[in-house]
Amino acid sequence: MEIKDNNSSNIIFITGGTKSGKSEFAEYLGGNVKKITYIALSEERPEDDNWQKKILQHRKRRPKTWGLVETNNLINTLKAEDGPLLIDSIGGFIMESINENDEVWEKMVYLLLDLLIIRIETTIIVGEQVGWSLVSEYEIGNKYIERLGDLQKRITKLSKENWLTLNGRAIKLDNISIEIPS
Repeated sequence: MEIKDNNSSNIIFITGGTKSGKSEFAEYLGGNVKKITYIALSEERPEDDNWQKKILQHRKRRPKTWGLVETNNLINTLKAEDGPLLIDSIGGFIMESINENDEVWEKMVYLLLDLLIIRIETTIIVGEQVGWSLVSEYEIGNKYIERLGDLQKRITKLSKENWLTLNGRAIKLDNISIEIPS
């Protein structure tokens, strides 16, 4: 589907590096949306104390009135949820399918994009920036970086608003950029 139609899209995409403020900014925007559901895309890591602290920080920041879905299955969640969503973060979608071959991966991406573009309600998506300088010494790390970059470029084309968070600041990319022809 991947045709950008800013008049009908209700996708707001926020990307940034680690600790840049992207989740906080998404939560700030989500605070203006009634009956929003927070989709936490993450695997369980009970043995990882740092991860558990991060999850607890996120939980403390969210209003208790928000719905919550903790899942690794974004596709089925998008099929089931029709209200406003805040998805944090799209990297979880990639990790859940990192071992899929390129053909299966591409089908999953098209299905995800189709589900996003047909949504009527606001959909705020958080994505991480990881490919700005480091190249992983591991094949799986490079696969993640490349899939993330490609998927986020596709989401950006569908989104009515695109934001970059950097050092605790939010920059509206649509106001200061042009789309690179492909």
